[in-house]
Amino acid sequence: QVQLVESGGGLVQPGGSLRLSCAASRIIFSMYTMGWYRQAPGKERELVAAITYGGITNYADSVKGRFTISRDNAKNTVDLQMNSLKPEDTAVYYCNAKYLGSGPGYWGQGTQVTVSS
Repeated sequence: QVQLVESGGGLVQPGGSLRLSCAASRIIFSMYTMGWYRQAPGKERELVAAITYGGITNYADSVKGRFTISRDNAKNTVDLQMNSLKPEDTAVYYCNAKYLGSGPGYWGQGTQVTVSS
């Protein structure tokens, strides 16, 4: 069973930064597109950013220029660097692994990010 473990969430003031990390195990990492999703209270889960094994990235318009997704294929990890955080970025952030980039994929347990003064 694929295992995804997120870390790095927390409370940060508006304008601040956080870095989320996701460690994948029991997975052939090269076969998976990795992504970060988020779900705010009362809203649907949405894609934040995704990255293929070859490093092709995709971002939600709301985070372009502020967030950066990266992956370390040797360590089976994917990170999300979040800068210039806004209160509307507050959500539970989930790591996702999609086999060959399709299907629902596997999910981590989620990590809370709260942006508030």
